Amino acid sequence: MTQSSPTLQGIDRSALERIVEPIVRAHGAEVVDLEYRREREGWVLRVMVERAGSQANNLSTRDAAIGLDLCAEISRDLSPALDVVDIVPNAYHLEVGSPGVERKLRGERDFVRFAGQKAKLRLRDPVDGPRVVVGTLGGVADGRVRVTDGSRTHELPLGSVESARLVFELFANPKGANTTRPGGAAPHLKQTHKHKKH
Repeated sequence: MTQSSPTLQGIDRSALERIVEPIVRAHGAEVVDLEYRREREGWVLRVMVERAGSQANNLSTRDAAIGLDLCAEISRDLSPALDVVDIVPNAYHLEVGSPGVERKLRGERDFVRFAGQKAKLRLRDPVDGPRVVVGTLGGVADGRVRVTDGSRTHELPLGSVESARLVFELFANPKGANTTRPGGAAPHLKQTHKHKKH
């Protein structure tokens, strides 16, 4: 799977991480991903965060999720810090949120962490079958991620995975999954707090 680009639409990723990560950690959270992209409302700098220790402890999406109040607090502290260093080239909206139940999977550790959950993987080139594979993650061994789709199991080289994300299933309940059952709690969906740079 491709590693994160060293730049985000012209922003030095390492420089951005040096600003963002200490502020996020100070709020008891950790950075999952950074995105900077042009959308309908203009440029958006998106900071996805989850509870501190989520990755190290292989927490489910539900256990890792943070609330809107904490997103707002992080945004409130992060916004002036970004204004001071001024490394974002355009006017933008700052959006802080949790990655949600259909989060992107970025690398081997995520495939191990979310074993047992359903995911959709897009491959650069077909590997003994379709370019898009949807199935239950079965962990990683020898640089290959196992995905079971019905009675068929795929062993896909991590290097062939172009993109991947979890797939939310309303009534399924695999081990550790973030799901809704009849009479159960609703899943924690992505919550964000927006701030526009002046």
